[in-house]
Amino acid sequence: MNDQSMTERELLTDLLHTEKDMAKDYAGNITESASRELREILTRHMSECANDQFCIFNEMQSRNLYPTKQAQQQEVQTAKQNMQNLQDEVW
Repeated sequence: MNDQSMTERELLTDLLHTEKDMAKDYAGNITESASRELREILTRHMSECANDQFCIFNEMQSRNLYPTKQAQQQEVQTAKQNMQNLQDEVW
C-alpha cells in the first residue's frame, strides 16, 4: 500500500492557493454581473475567502511554514505612492 497523505505544509499550501484562486474567481464574476443583489452576495463571499486565506497564511507563518521578510519603510512608501498614482490615473 502506498501512503500518499499530504504533509502539513502541502495541505496548508493547497488550502492557501485554493482560497486565493476562489477570491480571484469571485472578483471576476463580480465584474461580470449586472445584478446589484448578485454582486453584493459575491462580494460578501469574496471577502470571506480573503479572510480565510489570511487566516491560513497566519497559521502557516506561526508554524514557520511561510516565512516572510519585513518590508523596509522605503518599500512601503513606494508601494503606497504607486497605488496612489494608479488611483489618480483611474479617477
